[in-house]
Amino acid sequence: MKITNNYDLPQSFVNFVRNDKYSKGDANISVTSIIDSPRIRLMRDAHRDEMTTDVSDMIWPLFGTAVHHVLESASTDDGVTIEERLFHKINKWTLSGAIDHQKEDGKSISITDYKVTSVWSVIHGKVEWEYQLNCYAYLIDKNKDLPIKSIQVVAILRDWNRRDAERRSDYPQAPVVTIDVPLWPKEDRERYVSERVALHQSAQISFDLGEELPNCSDEDRWKRGEAWAVKKKGNKRAQRVFDNEIAAQEFIGDQTNLEIEHREGEYVRCKGNYCGVATFCSQYRGDIE
Repeated sequence: MKITNNYDLPQSFVNFVRNDKYSKGDANISVTSIIDSPRIRLMRDAHRDEMTTDVSDMIWPLFGTAVHHVLESASTDDGVTIEERLFHKINKWTLSGAIDHQKEDGKSISITDYKVTSVWSVIHGKVEWEYQLNCYAYLIDKNKDLPIKSIQVVAILRDWNRRDAERRSDYPQAPVVTIDVPLWPKEDRERYVSERVALHQSAQISFDLGEELPNCSDEDRWKRGEAWAVKKKGNKRAQRVFDNEIAAQEFIGDQTNLEIEHREGEYVRCKGNYCGVATFCSQYRGDIE
């Protein structure tokens, strides 16, 4: 991967990006990859030497790494296991996952994952957290004799604002929020992991044979549907946003100081190249040509 420093950040930031020591261990695939698009995983492998990232784009991952180190050093309670990577072989592939925090009480295990994230993620939720933590529960099922008691995310909100917390009831009331994540039945965890492994293995065969890769789903691409925003004339911020024009018109009624702004739907992940490989992607090129 090519690393740029377009904003002349200090060399220590550059060194962090260059020396990233993340590894999935002796495994074919990690939990974070298995819950994501096979197309993205394989394209990243194919275009690794051509991909470019700027140091400025890695600031929040740097912050997340720092948070993990601090919490790891502070976790000395009995029964707590920090940053343990577990492995399990399924259909000839080895799956691995690094679990931030496990708490054993002698009868069960509680899983906690730390996230440095946005307020938006907490308000609207992220289904991938549910996928990820249930995969961790699956790995514990396969490696330990204790059942899973609970799974949760501790979200550290990088853009939290005290004033918004005071004004809005739906806004997180503190910059750190604990979120209980739905724990699936054991058989559902088994089924999900088995299906995701099969999906990635099938895509791997296509890749090895030089065939076209399976397309990303709308969920993979973070599809944002078209919307109709109701705003005061001259204002940028919407009062309400609707998923159809009729509802927006009904909301306005006879209020002449309001107007409707139509917002086209888009694939947010592709458009912002958050996957890192949109430049090379035939699926995305087909959208914009």
